[in-house]
Amino acid sequence: MVDIKLARLPDRTPVKLAITITPDLQAALNDYAAIYAQAYGREEPVTELIPAMLASFLESDRNFARARDDARKGRP
Repeated sequence: MVDIKLARLPDRTPVKLAITITPDLQAALNDYAAIYAQAYGREEPVTELIPAMLASFLESDRNFARARDDARKGRP
């Protein structure tokens, strides 16, 4: 097998997830989508923004990243 720099791409099969949110959160998400459209000149549905928002949140949580790495390495 040839040794190349790029690692094998991860599974990118979409997974559908249904959640229930409060009316206040729905309003905030709609407001965020409106402000996003003003900032970038392009409207995106809330359902398209939420995955990016969640990924950004998880990536920015250093304590979560550390705990996740420890768990994957079998450390308590």
